[in-house]
Amino acid sequence: MACAFFLAFANPGYAEARVATTSARVLARIPLLDSLKGRSRKLRASFLSPTRAAGIPLLRELFGDSAVSRAGVYAANDNAGSFHFITMRPFADKIEGRIGRYRIGFFPSEKRVARTAAYRNPDGFLEVTSLNQDTPISEHFRLRDFLTHDQAAVWPKYLVLREPLVDKLELVLSELRSMGVPASRLRIMSGFRTPQYNQQGVGAGGRAQDSRHQYGDAADVYVVNGDRDWMSDLNRDGRVDTRDAQVLAQAAENVEREHPDLTGGVGIYKATSAHGPFVHIDVRGTRARWGAL
Repeated sequence: MACAFFLAFANPGYAEARVATTSARVLARIPLLDSLKGRSRKLRASFLSPTRAAGIPLLRELFGDSAVSRAGVYAANDNAGSFHFITMRPFADKIEGRIGRYRIGFFPSEKRVARTAAYRNPDGFLEVTSLNQDTPISEHFRLRDFLTHDQAAVWPKYLVLREPLVDKLELVLSELRSMGVPASRLRIMSGFRTPQYNQQGVGAGGRAQDSRHQYGDAADVYVVNGDRDWMSDLNRDGRVDTRDAQVLAQAAENVEREHPDLTGGVGIYKATSAHGPFVHIDVRGTRARWGAL
């Protein structure tokens, strides 16, 4: 059976897509393709640093040298659906806190020695354009769901994101449903935060200086059922409060129990006048809990 591979660069000035055709036998040769779908089996993308991309020879064979040397979205499409290989801009492309017009700032480990490997500088940045922002990266999430909430008019934007976080969020959504909790979708209230954006909220009662959001492995989320963009009544007591966030946090706890490799932080936050209750979920690699768990 033939499979079509569509090449689309993450560059707003690149308007033409190139199509190549190969066989399902070649697709099957992509190393560990099946495992790239994650524990949830719902991942639809793999994020590749230049070094990691260079270690997949078939990426160059299928899509050409540009798949390794140029940041872009490369979609393998067959009857099973699309899977996207997304190559990054290297970290070194950030000059004086920016890539092009997009302000990123400086990661904590650029100013001091990283306290652990988990706090080292990211390998690179996913380049998100107005054309590729809706690329599915899993069954329920798209690239733009995780973007920093600033610089709305600036394109391209740059994103740090790790597949284990997306995988964990998909598992949490599935776990809620298996618990009998109505859960249409998880809304990402805050995903990646550039260091310059994160710094704006650092202080007593605010964001952490070394927030995991800067490393692409944390998200603040809530469940949305229906049209209102607000946490839903998950425990069905007729109110929306931290007890609903506790239901969501319990689902994350259950996922970690079943998948210890996705261990991380789970924190519950109360509603304010600006937002409803929500839960922080991350995959930092060590267990952390805060709020009314």
